[in-house]
Amino acid sequence: ILDEENPEDTSALDQSSRDFLDAAIRDYNGMFHTNYSTDGDKFQNYYKDVSLRMKNKELDLLIVVNMFLTGFDATTLNTLWVDKNLKMHGLIQAYSRTNRILNSIKVFGNIVCFRNLQKRTDDAISLFGDKEAGGIVLMRGYKDYYFGYEDADGKYHPGYQDMIEELTTKFPLTEERITGEQRQKEFIVLFGAILRMRNLLTSFDEFVGNEISSERDFQDYLGRYQDLRDEWKNRKPGGEKEDITDDIVFEIELIKQIEINIDYILMLVQKYHNSHCDDKEILITIQKAVDASPELRSKKALIETFIAGINDVSDVMLEWRTFVAEEKEHQLATIIQEENLKDEETRRFMDRAFRDGSVKTTGTDIDKLMPPISRFGGGNRAVKKRTVIEKLTAFFDRFFGIG
Repeated sequence: ILDEENPEDTSALDQSSRDFLDAAIRDYNGMFHTNYSTDGDKFQNYYKDVSLRMKNKELDLLIVVNMFLTGFDATTLNTLWVDKNLKMHGLIQAYSRTNRILNSIKVFGNIVCFRNLQKRTDDAISLFGDKEAGGIVLMRGYKDYYFGYEDADGKYHPGYQDMIEELTTKFPLTEERITGEQRQKEFIVLFGAILRMRNLLTSFDEFVGNEISSERDFQDYLGRYQDLRDEWKNRKPGGEKEDITDDIVFEIELIKQIEINIDYILMLVQKYHNSHCDDKEILITIQKAVDASPELRSKKALIETFIAGINDVSDVMLEWRTFVAEEKEHQLATIIQEENLKDEETRRFMDRAFRDGSVKTTGTDIDKLMPPISRFGGGNRAVKKRTVIEKLTAFFDRFFGIG
């Protein structure tokens, strides 16, 4: 632990600082219904509780003085604002709070310095790494990622601009679809690299307005990317043919980061309605937006059915809620009837699923919905159960988040 960091001892605080900290802890107690203070064990427990809540993302912003700079590890921590003259191992330890990789979205940490720590940073990295470590530990500048750069070994790393040019040249949107396994694979790899690069570039203010590809074109490419994901997910190798899906990674987390929600779609539907259903360009925009969204693709048929019947609607939002409620009831009743499920138990099961945000497919809950199936006479309970799970999961995906 740093000499200047003493997270569990408040005895050295002057009265003014202690009063301020007590006031902050009282606010904390009120917010989380706890009972901490600056006294002895209570403060130690407060420290541990804050640490846990940070890791669980219950706190969005934490302001500290000589605390949480070492020994604190939360992969969700994204940005560190520094207003202190850190040095050597203390600097490395503090910076390291943000560099835990969480997923494909959070692949680096951000350090915002209010002091000039450039030389101290270089010195610390050289001491604890090597003289060339700065190029590994620290991100390069915006222009390198945007325009491309050549590393110390003379290897050229294409930038975002290069990638977009390759995308539009090799896979123009004028082509109706991408054909051939090899070309599809090349597109998936290239577009995945673009998604990762865009994710990185969003940490730079200069990127705003310089995306090159228009929002509509980008959504079109997203739609194609996800069409291929759906196609390849269901593809099975035949005969001696090599299954080349093993080395393909679809960047679904990055797609979800640029998610399009139902409110945006309904806003477009309202605009379409206001045009007396004459502006077909809005319909194309809606289609591209839905195709580009992992969450909305499962709701596509629902959205299209709704749009087809809005000619005589006065309030689009109210009509949508009514439409969803009616369709939800109708489709669930159909599943219950088709699969001969227990009505009340099935409805309770789905209510819990929508409350919890997922369909529970393990355990015995599903079994409680099932009709009696004889062990004789060809009844196959496992197949029946799988069918029920598939139907209820599809139903959940279709209606979750749009009610």
